[in-house]
Amino acid sequence: MTAILPPIIANWFAAKNWSPRAHQLDVLASWQANASALLIAPTGAGKTLAGFLPTLADLVDGKFDGLHTLYVSPLKALAVDVQRNLSTPIEEMGLKIKVETRTGDTPASRRARQRINPPQILLTTPEQLALLISHPHAELLFGSLRRIVLDELHALVTSKRGELLSLALARIARLAPNLRITALSATVARPDLLRDWIAQPLQEVETHLLTTTGGAPPVLSILQTEQRLPWAGHSANYAHRDLYETIKQHKTTLLFVNTRSQAEMLFQGLWAINDDMLPIALHHGSLSVEQRRKVESAMVSGALKAVVCTSTLDLGIDWGDVDLVVQVGAPKGSSRMLQRIGRSNHRLDEPSKAVLVPSNRFEVLECEAAVEAVAERHQDSEDPVSGGYDVLAQHILGMACAGPFTADDLFAEISHAWPYRDLPRTQFDRILDFVATGGYALRAYERYARLKLTADGTWRIANPQVAQQYRLNIGTIVEEPMVRVRLVRGRGFKKGQTTGPIGAGGRVLGEMEEYFFGTLLPGDTFMFGGEIVAFEGMKDNEAFVSRAQAANPKIPSYMGGKFPLSTYLAERVRRMLDSPQSWGVLPDQVSDWLRLQRDVSVLPGRDSLLVETFPRGTQNFMVCYPFEGRLAHQTLGMLLTRRLERARARPLGFVASEYALAIWGLGDLSVLIKTGRLSLDDLFSQDMLGDDLEDWLDESALMKRTFRNCAIIAGLIERRHPGREKTGRQITMSSDLIYDVLYQHEPDHILIQATRRDAARGLLDIERLGDMLARIRNHIVHQPLEHISPLAVPLMLDIGREPIFGEGRESAMADAADELMREALGQS
Repeated sequence: MTAILPPIIANWFAAKNWSPRAHQLDVLASWQANASALLIAPTGAGKTLAGFLPTLADLVDGKFDGLHTLYVSPLKALAVDVQRNLSTPIEEMGLKIKVETRTGDTPASRRARQRINPPQILLTTPEQLALLISHPHAELLFGSLRRIVLDELHALVTSKRGELLSLALARIARLAPNLRITALSATVARPDLLRDWIAQPLQEVETHLLTTTGGAPPVLSILQTEQRLPWAGHSANYAHRDLYETIKQHKTTLLFVNTRSQAEMLFQGLWAINDDMLPIALHHGSLSVEQRRKVESAMVSGALKAVVCTSTLDLGIDWGDVDLVVQVGAPKGSSRMLQRIGRSNHRLDEPSKAVLVPSNRFEVLECEAAVEAVAERHQDSEDPVSGGYDVLAQHILGMACAGPFTADDLFAEISHAWPYRDLPRTQFDRILDFVATGGYALRAYERYARLKLTADGTWRIANPQVAQQYRLNIGTIVEEPMVRVRLVRGRGFKKGQTTGPIGAGGRVLGEMEEYFFGTLLPGDTFMFGGEIVAFEGMKDNEAFVSRAQAANPKIPSYMGGKFPLSTYLAERVRRMLDSPQSWGVLPDQVSDWLRLQRDVSVLPGRDSLLVETFPRGTQNFMVCYPFEGRLAHQTLGMLLTRRLERARARPLGFVASEYALAIWGLGDLSVLIKTGRLSLDDLFSQDMLGDDLEDWLDESALMKRTFRNCAIIAGLIERRHPGREKTGRQITMSSDLIYDVLYQHEPDHILIQATRRDAARGLLDIERLGDMLARIRNHIVHQPLEHISPLAVPLMLDIGREPIFGEGRESAMADAADELMREALGQS
């Protein structure tokens, strides 16, 4: 299979003293062999040019009329960047090829013109593609389409955006008889699955898997500092001065963090010490389009010394002179770290350079595990996911907006989308009925009658307003709403049950992300605004709290990264703890800490679970170290607390981190375990994921909040109406009412099923928790202690701690940690 490179393109390469890389020619050869292709290549390998080389070769004569190539990117910024980089070679070759972008930032007039008079190359996003196929004239637009280029495919196939894209591909495959797909991806753990994902829509077309390796190995290190490493927290304030000096020593530095709030804190911290007035910028998804574009342009021109950013800059944008990547906070996965490292020296033959900055002592272990994994080029990327019912419901409605369809034809088409390849026909029919009528419990309401079945057996939209509403509300990204926290008079609680109505409303204490309240039950306590408050309940988009007298808050506010710790890095951390001979690579502060743990208690084993119990003050504590990530630990804490209540251990609350979980209460857990009244094997039995989980879900607000997101994606609840947008409060009211109706009258409703799937997969990490419980079965090590252990110190800092802001925060935490360590060593 040899590629034929047109002379005009070959001459362009020669004029620049370049030669096309082998994998770029392989993509061209696949196209010329009439095949689709998946190219797996490391960052800096020239994947984007490889993706467009067949298009340029096909359009050199300038005679093609209509849409030839559709480029789909997960990021608007990436589409804009590709247009800029693609325009240069087109102009230098003198080719008559029109390239345009179509994103949410594109003016409506241009988007309307593109449907009728498209460019030869259109760069867009999954949401805009879903919009394009929902128009009645989609067949005219896509009939000429020859190629789809899917960039950064690995970032799409694990999300609902990827599910929406897969359904769009299945539709376009029917509209464009000569279509071939080229997908571009960073290296992944299971490339065959990604090849199958793009092969599914064009089942009669051969799909080649093309891989390239090599390139200079990355240079990765952990920040060396003379500063004291924090025991807990995620701010990394200790490293600001070291980071500032590092920035000064490099041309351009990208500083990645895991959340937007961390980005804001780091940016402010660096500006506070920016005595040299270095040009340092901030880039994350909450900033305005204009601000992001301004930063991106300044990066490309080399005008910035550093950019503090989140995952908005993870993907393939070519950022000019970036010569260092800094990851502040643990990376959570080796694949993500490799992706981010590739932003530095965005060229295959030059080594990328990166520095990891752990935020606390446990993160040092995770960072060291990541360094080892990256050195081995190990991939721990997620596999593609099966399709959600809410996304399919949105797509079905979109296809009705495009024109009448029969159920048989649409089901056959949907089966060509990889996430829905195994969808049972009976389930499809239920989803179609939901889209048409709202389902059994809602069909009496006219507002949910969106489709009608005509005499000829086709489904059509009930009225033109349905299409208008659909196009205003398309997409799978649901912004997390904020909830006002309002102080009210307290009411009594007994075993999680309220004993009276919520008191009259008082002043608003502030706002908090709504997901936090989805994990609380009435009576749970947490820290907010410097006070300990009890959760009374929620109504609309307000959470009601009362002042609490409890000595310790039951569940503190969550802090830290939004990404889960990968199972691969978690296993490496457990292996490191279990192998003292490997501690030589760790800072003395950390290795000394682990030795103290070994002397005072025991170390967690690689395949076992360490459970420590000890008294402290008037309470008793149980601390376990699963190293399975915060989501799994939050769920484990909720379920263990229920079981301990039944065992009369009188638990008061728990706190979870990425690495460990602590539960405290009034019962003497060491005695209960020693006397056999509490069996750890039974306590950590896998059956907790049965009735205990179901009972907790029924009581918690989590299901309602998850349902709201599914209902929005499925189109049951609109975010926007012509000329106005619903408030978070209005959406929450609507979704809560509908949830109550469905849960009572149709508990197996399609959206209830979708909600349970989302809760188990993304919010509670049920599968991972189940794997952990199976792994530790009969391998639980109980260590009763007389006082706290050194390894438990970071968790204990999160229990009952008053929030301290400003310069005193780090020193106050250090003082508290010193006190706890003295206690752990029996010195207090």
